[in-house]
Amino acid sequence: MSNSLHRLHAAVLDARHRDPARSRTAKLFADGLPKIAKKVAEEAIELSLEALQRDREAAIRESADLIYNLTVLWAALDIAPTEVWGELDRRERLYGIAEKLPKGGGARRRRQARQPALTLAPLPR
Repeated sequence: MSNSLHRLHAAVLDARHRDPARSRTAKLFADGLPKIAKKVAEEAIELSLEALQRDREAAIRESADLIYNLTVLWAALDIAPTEVWGELDRRERLYGIAEKLPKGGGARRRRQARQPALTLAPLPR
């Protein structure tokens, strides 16, 4: 899988300087970081909605859309997939592979001081 993601990342980097009228990726870059970030959020919501409907095939498609848009976001922020894998490796060493970084870390507090928090309603159970 990581080979596919590396190929996707390389293709996104290559496409970002193409003609926005002919390349969806180039258009995202031309529209700027706010549009790219919005697309990531939209795809995450669409994936979540498909998951709630238990539509496995749609969830697979939306997952692929999310990964594509996340890769575009990484490229816009000059983040390589290997940097994300490195963070996952670091967290695995600290907390285990199936655990999320604990809330309340220093970086999170610094981020909150700079930006208002985004509040989402809890998903129905």
